[in-house]
Amino acid sequence: MKIDSGDTAWVLASAALVMLMTPALGFFYGGLVRRKNVLSTIMHSFFILCLISVQWVLWGYSLAFGPDKFHIIGGLDWVGLNNVGFTPNADYAPTIPHQAFMLFQMMFAVITPALISGAFAERQRFKAFVLFSLLWAPSISPAGRSSISAPESRPWSPRSCWAGGLGSASRRSSRMTPP
Repeated sequence: MKIDSGDTAWVLASAALVMLMTPALGFFYGGLVRRKNVLSTIMHSFFILCLISVQWVLWGYSLAFGPDKFHIIGGLDWVGLNNVGFTPNADYAPTIPHQAFMLFQMMFAVITPALISGAFAERQRFKAFVLFSLLWAPSISPAGRSSISAPESRPWSPRSCWAGGLGSASRRSSRMTPP
C-alpha cells in the first residue's frame, strides 16, 4: 500500500490540534470554577492527557481497534503497539501509517474524559477521577470502534450497526447508499 503524504499530514495536524484542545479545555473549565479550584481543574486536563496516552499505548488501542474477539472488542494482539508500525493498515486507514491512525484515535480517547471532567469540577476527588478515567476510556472506545470505524468485513461495521439499516451517505458522493 502506498502512503499518501497529504493524508498523513492532515491526520497528524488534526491530532495535534485535538491535543492542544485538551489543555485549553482545562483553562476553559478553570474559568468556570471558584478561584481555589482553578489549578485543580487545569491539572485534571493535563493529567488526563498523560494518563490516557499511556493507557492507550499499552492496551487501549489494542482493545479498541485490535483484531476482533467475539465481534465486540479487540484482542490483545497489539498490546504495547506490537505490530503497529509505519505500514498502513488496510482495514482502517489504507493511505496513512498505522501509527498515525493510532495517534489520531488516541487524541479522541484523551479528550473525552477531559470533557467529562467539566461535569464534576469541584465535586469529585482527583483519585476518583483517575479511577473513573482508567475504567471509562477502555470501555467506551471499543463501542466507538464498532459503530464508527470498524471495517465492512466485521459484523459490527457501520452498515450492520443499529443505524446501518437506515442507509448512509456515501463518503464519495452526496447520494444515499442502500443498506
